[in-house]
Formats: sequence, structure tokens, C-alpha cells
Amino acid sequence: MNLLRFDVGEEEEGMRIDRYLVQELEEAYSRSYLKTLFAKDLILLNDKAVKPSCPVTAGDRILLSLPEQELPSIVPEDIPLSILYEDDDLLVVNKEKGMVVHPSHGHWSGTLVNAVMHHCLLPDGTYSLSGINGVLRPGIVHRIDKDTSGALLICKTDAAHKVMADALKEHAPERKYAALVYGILEEDAFTIDQPIGRDVKDRKKMAVRKDGKRAVTHVRVLERFEKKGDLPASTLIECRLETGRTHQIRVHMAFCGHPVLGDPVYAGRRRSVLDGAGQYLHAKTLGFTHPRTGEEIHTEAPLPAVFEEALRRLRSAP
Repeated sequence: MNLLRFDVGEEEEGMRIDRYLVQELEEAYSRSYLKTLFAKDLILLNDKAVKPSCPVTAGDRILLSLPEQELPSIVPEDIPLSILYEDDDLLVVNKEKGMVVHPSHGHWSGTLVNAVMHHCLLPDGTYSLSGINGVLRPGIVHRIDKDTSGALLICKTDAAHKVMADALKEHAPERKYAALVYGILEEDAFTIDQPIGRDVKDRKKMAVRKDGKRAVTHVRVLERFEKKGDLPASTLIECRLETGRTHQIRVHMAFCGHPVLGDPVYAGRRRSVLDGAGQYLHAKTLGFTHPRTGEEIHTEAPLPAVFEEALRRLRSAP
């Protein structure tokens, strides 16, 4: 059996456990297949067998046992990593745009996990990676979207993983993103405090909903660009996350009428000549208290080349 572990976050609270697992497994397994695992007591919620319809709560632990043949072997791959910080407990990498964080249906290789497994392979054939999240997500304590670049924390030990997972639940780490959004923002700084939940029409999307979980994004304008020629009016902003909901910045900026440039999901029909590089959203700053030493760690991930090139074009436009 392959054991997978999932720790339920606040944004998933109240979701049916079967729907939660389909979402977490990137739809690699259908709800009907998972139903057979529930019937065999191969899915446990806080160490107890439950029905597929059972709702989950923030902080819940789910253990899923998959037969060996149901899970492809996850192998280390020699993929270059941009390392921002590393010690015996932690690894912070600058994930490139387009890289999937962990293996899933249709993405069993070329992921960040494949690269990290190679980097953390020990001489005895084991890995210096936390095993809390199971074989699909060794060391993974939080995620960023495939098309979002930037700083991502990896835990090498179970002890570090537990401390950092708790810190993330308390929103303790400092997380700042750089984003290029459509239109000119008039205010120099403001806060978006709007609850976010699953879109009722499309479960793969998030939306501002009155019954959603509280989500707070602090926005600061860095630079404004007027429309020039075929270049769109846009604003470079810094977003500091007070909470960490799924797609939070993308949803909040779209809600206030300034979606992220190149966002294929939340920008609607807005298009620009800069769209070919995907969405302009980058996890620039990650700061946290070291789980073992208590030292304050601060990392900065440089903007990717395509983001820098877009800014160069906007700044140099006649």
C-alpha cells in the first residue's frame, strides 16, 4: 500500500471528504473510485473510517491507502533548481513559471517534487525530505500555482514540517507577491478584505462569496503604466498576504476590476500583447522563523526574465 496524508486547510472546511480528495489529487481518481476505497476502510479521517459525504474541518488529517498498482512510481529527476536558502531542516526554491509542484494525473514527471527528490537523495538511497504528506508530496508544506513563479518552502524533516504547517495555519510567515494587473489603480495602498470560497458554477475556480472564508490581501502600488500603443494600461503592485486562500490574489484583483495580466482563468476576455508569457504573478518574498533555531529567515526570489522584459517594454514605451 502507498500511504498519502492530507492536512485540511481553512479554505476547504465544510467540503465533503470525497470532493476534497478529488480536488487534492488533481482529479487523478474519480469520486466513484474513491467510494470503493471508503468501502474498504482505506480512507481514514483522524484515524477513523467515515462515509464519502462526511464534511472535513480545518486541521483534520486524512490518511489514504492506495494499492501499489494504483500509484505510478515517483522518481528523482536531475532538474536544475534555483535555491534561495538551504540547511538540514529546510529548503527554499525559486520555482519557475510553468512547473507543477507535485505529481498528479498527467504530470507524473518534470515536477518540482521530482527535482527536489534528486537534490535531496542520500547515499543510502533514502531522501532528506519530510514524509508527512506521503509519497506524492514529500517535503511539500504549501503550494503555488503552476503558472505562478517564486519562493516555495520545502521541509526536510517531519519535525520542521509540523512546525511550519502550524505556522502557515496561523499565517505567521511573511509572504509578498509582485503582480502586474490591468488598469491604473488610483490608491497607493489599500486592503481587500473579501471572503473566498469555491465558485458554485465551476469547482475548479474560486470566487468572492459571502459564505466563504475570510481572505485579506494588502496591496501597495509600485509603478503605474499608462496605455501606450498596443501596450495596456497596467499597474505593478506588491501584495502581502494576511491569509492564504487558494488563488487569493488572482480572485481579489479580479473582484476589484484589475485582474492579473495574462491570467487565463480570472481575467475574463481581457487580452494584451504581453499575454503570451502567462500570468504575471510572482512569489517574491518569503520570510519565517526557523522551526529549530528560532532565527528569522528572509528570502527574496528575483523576478523571472519574462516579467522583467514586460516591465522593460512598459517603461521604455514612447
